[in-house]
Amino acid sequence: MFYSLENDEEYLKLQTEFVRLQSSIKQQHKRLLIIFEGRDAAGKGSTIMRFVRFLNPRHYRIVALPKPSEQEQGQWYFQRYIKELPNPGNIAFFDRSWYNRAVVEPVMGFCSNRQYRTFLQQVVQLERMLKEDKLHIFKFWFSIDEVEQAKRIDERKTNPLKQWKLSTVDALAQTKWDEYTKYKEAMFENTSTKENPWLVVEGNDRDKACLEAMRYVLHNMKYEMKGESGVSLDPDPKVISILAPESADKVSPVTAVG
Repeated sequence: MFYSLENDEEYLKLQTEFVRLQSSIKQQHKRLLIIFEGRDAAGKGSTIMRFVRFLNPRHYRIVALPKPSEQEQGQWYFQRYIKELPNPGNIAFFDRSWYNRAVVEPVMGFCSNRQYRTFLQQVVQLERMLKEDKLHIFKFWFSIDEVEQAKRIDERKTNPLKQWKLSTVDALAQTKWDEYTKYKEAMFENTSTKENPWLVVEGNDRDKACLEAMRYVLHNMKYEMKGESGVSLDPDPKVISILAPESADKVSPVTAVG
């Protein structure tokens, strides 16, 4: 069940820590952005809902943008996402992000090769500037295997409470598995930096993926009363791996697909 963790002592303690983190962010006027990416049906949305379960809704926002309008298609690609960045004292959860252009859009033919390569050149510079402006950024990629994805997509087809989640992209996810893999690996190679590394979450077990993603954020943030709940804040390296290159300068050359 979606809320199977709600009676789990470890989850509730992590939630207590996260409420304290949110309070500290509000009081100290910090800004936190958490990006959730991954294959279709990897558990991004459900994990976000578990993250925010007990948070103050006045001080966080979940961002899940629809496809760009005609006007937005003529704008700088990042423009509509920048408008959604968190204000001081707030947290933003991006359910998919500007990284649509790194994987989904080229796989599905929604962008040109030139647009794709331009994105890879610009995104590292953008994230570096945001980090220099003291925006805290976490980039999670939720990873599931092909069998688990097929099972979850089938569930969306048959469960009336989940059918709204099924999209055309979901329906093609299995047939384009290898293409997604190629673009995902190119994204990791070009956009995982020391300042803003990709955090790969083993997502076949939804509960573990959620707990460890929460734990990773808490482990890497400073806030009042940190750790006083008694829960471990050391993330499990078997569930979360950090993809960071040796060099911090990962702007060029771009090693893209195609």
